[in-house]
Amino acid sequence: TPLLMIGGLYLCFEGFEKIAHHWLGHAEEDATHHQQQLQALADPTIDMVQMERDKIRGAVRTDFILSAEIIVIALGTVREAAFTQQVLVVSLIAAVMTVGVYGIVAGIVKLDDAGLYLMESSRPGPRGRFRRAFGQAILSFCPYLMKTLSVVGTAAMFLVGGSILLHGIPGTHDLMHHIVEAARALPLGEVAAVLTPTLINGLAGVLAGAIVAALVSVLQRLLPKSAGKPERH
Repeated sequence: TPLLMIGGLYLCFEGFEKIAHHWLGHAEEDATHHQQQLQALADPTIDMVQMERDKIRGAVRTDFILSAEIIVIALGTVREAAFTQQVLVVSLIAAVMTVGVYGIVAGIVKLDDAGLYLMESSRPGPRGRFRRAFGQAILSFCPYLMKTLSVVGTAAMFLVGGSILLHGIPGTHDLMHHIVEAARALPLGEVAAVLTPTLINGLAGVLAGAIVAALVSVLQRLLPKSAGKPERH
């Protein structure tokens, strides 16, 4: 449970960092980064993977924590089972996660490459025109898909992280039950009762993320001073 809660706190922190960056409006920083990316794309000697190494490292770290959370939860559901059954359950979940979830992620990552490949088709006739039009449609659709996934992914971090934290705090299950029953007495009570746990988990995730982000910000300001380095502004 403590390991799960630490992972949940990290997910909430990652999600809050994303929305904090959006709220604080680093427009000049984002514009500069975008311009650097455009220049890098135009220069064939620049390794884009190396240029995006920080973002890639962060994505790998988040995926690792999510995977570890899933494995720990899966082990918790079969902790009373025989060792062979535990191995089979965890192995099945690992296979489903790798082939299913991360397979879909890999497909999304390569979607723009597929669109570009279709656009560059030199096949004549209606079939060639269809391939090029379909490739153009994929490329036009990709930015909207990525923005949607970014919003959905951030919301999922709060919901999953908040749910893990609340489940790890004694007494919250009974409190959640009372709140749900109170919501059931409202107009459209059944709908409110269904949505209330999700809303509470999300709010708990946002609150936990804000607290962790504040603590991290304070530590980042204090550590350079304690190390004798000038503080960055």
